Amino acid sequence: MRQGLRVLSWNIHGGVGPDRRYDLARIVDLVAAHDADVIALQEIDSRGRSGSAAPLLMLTEALGEHAAEARTISAPDGHYGHAVISRFPLLSPCVHDLSFRSREPRCAISAEVDAPQGRFRLVTTHLGLSIWERRVQSARLAALARVGESPCIMMGDFNDWFSFGWVRRRLKRELPARTMERTFPAFRPFLRLDRIYCGAPARLLRSWTDAKAREISDHLPIIADIAFD
Repeated sequence: MRQGLRVLSWNIHGGVGPDRRYDLARIVDLVAAHDADVIALQEIDSRGRSGSAAPLLMLTEALGEHAAEARTISAPDGHYGHAVISRFPLLSPCVHDLSFRSREPRCAISAEVDAPQGRFRLVTTHLGLSIWERRVQSARLAALARVGESPCIMMGDFNDWFSFGWVRRRLKRELPARTMERTFPAFRPFLRLDRIYCGAPARLLRSWTDAKAREISDHLPIIADIAFD
């Protein structure tokens, strides 16, 4: 029997799998199989697709009732970024700019989630590839984790492949529990790029990945059940 809140984070590689086929339906099928309450998806790309809002709209209609997005790149034919999709209301959603100098724009999404298990603060993100930009970004994430009195869950693609990199160092005090599964590259994962963090009174019950995702993206999803003591 399932316990607690179930969350899932996945870098979907623009909806394009290793077979170079764009197919959101197989993403929906895999995510839906895990029956997650709150989902964070990175690299949602509508550029060159049928309508700038089509991918997020399709994903939201299939996976949840509430959504918030961060558009980090906008173009005449669409946009690119990440989003959170939830079964439960997202209160006061906010996009925080984490961009560093001339590097690719980066953002975090924060919101209060009014879940039956209890209200909590959610932060989702997709961090940069440079060690130095992650040093700055991780400090901002730690500050976001301290906001408010609700327990915080933070998840996304942190691009931090070091066991004690800047993200882990900055978040350890605020959010001591984290997932440890390897998620990248999907065909033979050895890097823990995708993670879920939480802090008391939120408690990580269990976490896992799904190897079937190697046929859909270059990342595996990370899934976790979380309880609120």
